[in-house]
Amino acid sequence: MNKAFKFRLYPTEEQKKMILMTLGHNRFLWNRMLQDKQEHYAFYQTHLYNRPAQYKDKYPWLKDIDSLSLANTQLALEKAFKAFYAKKSEIPKFHSKKQDYGYTTNLVNNNIEIVDGYLKLPKLGKIKMNKHREIPSHMTLKHVTVSKTPTDKYFVSLNFAYERDTIDIEVKETLGLDFSMTHFYVDDRGSKIEYPQTIQMDFLKLKRLQRSISRRTKSSSNYKKKQKEIAMLYERIKNKRDDFLHKLSNTIAKGYDSVTVETLDLIKIAQSNKHFAKQIQRFGWQRFITFLKYKLENQGKRFIHLSQWYPSSKTCSSCGEVHGELKMKDRVYQCPSCNYSIDRDINAAINIKRQGLIILGFA
Repeated sequence: MNKAFKFRLYPTEEQKKMILMTLGHNRFLWNRMLQDKQEHYAFYQTHLYNRPAQYKDKYPWLKDIDSLSLANTQLALEKAFKAFYAKKSEIPKFHSKKQDYGYTTNLVNNNIEIVDGYLKLPKLGKIKMNKHREIPSHMTLKHVTVSKTPTDKYFVSLNFAYERDTIDIEVKETLGLDFSMTHFYVDDRGSKIEYPQTIQMDFLKLKRLQRSISRRTKSSSNYKKKQKEIAMLYERIKNKRDDFLHKLSNTIAKGYDSVTVETLDLIKIAQSNKHFAKQIQRFGWQRFITFLKYKLENQGKRFIHLSQWYPSSKTCSSCGEVHGELKMKDRVYQCPSCNYSIDRDINAAINIKRQGLIILGFA
């Protein structure tokens, strides 16, 4: 299994220049290789397998940075095309200077080391690092990713491999979660988790800042000040959201042996109501599911993801009858067969939990 540890870096001015150069060169290589692939496909109707080495003669300055970072950029582009051909994602896009994609390098012949609060990296030497948590000794370092935020902060993500030795836990306490249109989620016990109000307020502030920057002249000093304010607010929102999602998923993972959720058709939700689609994106439902899944599995517990076609909302949790005429606006489930009445989201959560128990073989 793999686990990543993210730490803050404090590079010197010279190291900052090298990091920015590495990010820029990798962005150039991605865009150049992507352009060549597109032109090759347009002419030959076949995929072009180009390599970084093919570009170093024409662009010798590519040799000034860590060569493994270029190799990882090429691998990332091939992976993106593979997902596109499998119809799992859109066609890869050109990278912009406005967004930091980071760069990745691998551990080869002890070229990466963690020593006394410093991280040694190829071409950079020793960089001061805030190692705020210990890394278990049984883990093996595989690769690192260096990134820079819009607020000029530098981070490194250290990826380790380790053998999972957790024992599968006997399932006693189970939970069913349903995404709600009015709450973050509703569980089968009727508990409703609200969207964090502090993040809601930050989004309102962000809206005002975006209106303000639209009235500024581009590239002016006032425009750049507002850009920095917006970047800092985005960072604060992300940190608050991740804190909320980590704490919530950790509480669930500690309290239950099995959790069942259903797959969301985000495209359909976005088409039915833009507000709900925005809420899913703002508060990171998919990120929450990812956090919850790995926290449960690390403890030997079960995470069950139901198909998006399972009719959790349309099925009566009392008699099992499927009510095909249920509409999105109907917030109360009224069973036409047994006359059972219940909140729509709680009804769906009960059905989700029950289906999870069936999959586990307990029902």
